[in-house]
Amino acid sequence: MKIRRPSSLFVLLLLLAGASRAEEPARSSPQALRDEVFATERAFAKTMADRDHAAFRSFLAEETVFFSGEKALRGAEAVAAHWKRFYEGKEAPFSWDPAQVEVLDSGTLALSTGPVRDPDGKVSGTFTSIWRREAPGKWRIVFDRGCPVCGAKP
Repeated sequence: MKIRRPSSLFVLLLLLAGASRAEEPARSSPQALRDEVFATERAFAKTMADRDHAAFRSFLAEETVFFSGEKALRGAEAVAAHWKRFYEGKEAPFSWDPAQVEVLDSGTLALSTGPVRDPDGKVSGTFTSIWRREAPGKWRIVFDRGCPVCGAKP
């Protein structure tokens, strides 16, 4: 019985197929993506506790939009400049923590929301943030809106 060697073209095709698969990013599960955003939001909130304005800035997408009351702050530089006052002083004026995160099936956008607390730990509002996954897999905030706690409706 004679064993045939594979042709050069066949070997080349196998190598190319393997190389293209190796370059494809591993697709994360929905739960893994949610965990990433939870961790990112917590790291973002930690910038306030650590009084680290530069770290806060690093989480902002360049085209981010933050709502301050009815006014929209547009762009990372404007948001960072406005928020700088919250990073002055030894004590953080507020804190936040995600309570819920959802991620699109595509893994490109996520929503996080949760309570905002005053320095005594009392809930003073809520936040809602939209995150975008940018290359190389880093989540950056593109929209953010905080709201004061509303009274319960009868």
